[in-house]
Amino acid sequence: MAVYDLTPVDVPPVHTKYRTIKTKIPVPESLPIFEKLKECEPQSMWGQPPVIWHKAEDFIVEDRWGNRWIDWSSCVLVANAGHGRKEIRDALKAIIDQGLLASYVFVHEQRAELCSMLTKLAPEPESYRVFLLSTGSEATENCIKLSKTYALKKYGPHKKYFVSFANAFHGRTMGSQLAGGMDRQKEWMVDRDQTFIQVPFPDGYKTVDRSFDLFLSTLKEKGIKPEDIAGVMTESYQGVGPDFLTVEYAQKLQEFCRKYDIVMAFDEVQAGFGRTGKMFCFEHYGIKPDLIPCGKGISSSLPISAVIGRKDIMGLYPPGSMTSTHSASPLPVAAAIASLKLIQSENLVERAAKMGETMNPELERIQKKHADRLGCFHGLGMVAGIQVVKPGTKEPDSVTATAINLKCIHKGLLMFAPVGIGGECLKIAPPLTINEEALRESIEVFEEAVDEVLG
Repeated sequence: MAVYDLTPVDVPPVHTKYRTIKTKIPVPESLPIFEKLKECEPQSMWGQPPVIWHKAEDFIVEDRWGNRWIDWSSCVLVANAGHGRKEIRDALKAIIDQGLLASYVFVHEQRAELCSMLTKLAPEPESYRVFLLSTGSEATENCIKLSKTYALKKYGPHKKYFVSFANAFHGRTMGSQLAGGMDRQKEWMVDRDQTFIQVPFPDGYKTVDRSFDLFLSTLKEKGIKPEDIAGVMTESYQGVGPDFLTVEYAQKLQEFCRKYDIVMAFDEVQAGFGRTGKMFCFEHYGIKPDLIPCGKGISSSLPISAVIGRKDIMGLYPPGSMTSTHSASPLPVAAAIASLKLIQSENLVERAAKMGETMNPELERIQKKHADRLGCFHGLGMVAGIQVVKPGTKEPDSVTATAINLKCIHKGLLMFAPVGIGGECLKIAPPLTINEEALRESIEVFEEAVDEVLG
């Protein structure tokens, strides 16, 4: 986990069109806010760079003391259409003025509009349905529930296993963490549900073997028969990297699931809504998932998620038995509609693909320049990651990753704390609205930070 010192330090002043650093970092006047939180909040909420957000607009984040950062976080891949968009704010104001702040699962007009919009994004719109929720964890939990329910009702209790991948992250609730692939996040469970099975993820770096034979042989070693598997879920790209499947692997996975009538879910919570240069990342693989949990970039702002799924699977539960208190809550729904309209009208999906052609070769060049310490680069569209390792190894180096991250903060480039299996991954995910001038400037800043830390 990243650890940031709250002692203010002098940093060189910065003033460009997009960046301003004019105080010590952290800002001395901000320390009482951090101290107040220490008195009333668990330490689990700590761990991000010591910046107090005050305003965020498009791809720039500001504090109250005149500092501005180019944002490479997008609120952890939320602000796809940009921060604080007027169109989203206007949509929220309209619902507030209308006087509808909550609705439980009583119907309101925009719920129908958003579900229709999302259905049209499905692989076969007429064959899919949409279930709106609040968080990505809720969405992946429902994919687990629906997969196991489908298998139980159609085949009986023997078809019970749920297969996911090592190093996967599907959320922080119990079911989503059982499906996740990080053992340290499951220690609190003590006795785990043995029907949750993980297999290696073929990222090509941590797991060199990218063949689908590894999937099959791992199941065989674990004594799991294909006909006993209820569901398979993978992130469309693993967030610890980002790490991507090969097209061949994804298509063989689909063939396997179709052969044994296994529900196949592709988790698009952080990958969806244009991030990779397609509306959904799974489109790069030429496949059609049965279930698509999604969230984050759906609204570019407020918490909302969804499961887009085959109508026969989505229809397994009778009226009133698969709901959530804030399903289709009016304000997040309004934000999501406005955000989707912006993504489509401003061609942000295509823009992400084009801007990625500028960003990713430059980031790969920086990685190769320090290949002994920057062990791996992966990127697609407007998401990328560089893994910082100890010299000449693949061993994560979270201390150095955090030092690079903090150096970027000092220079006016905002990133969230390093992620990955050992806190080694510098994750890069600007809003899809970032312009080329600002993108190139931020890449230069990143390279300066890397050079200064690594020498």
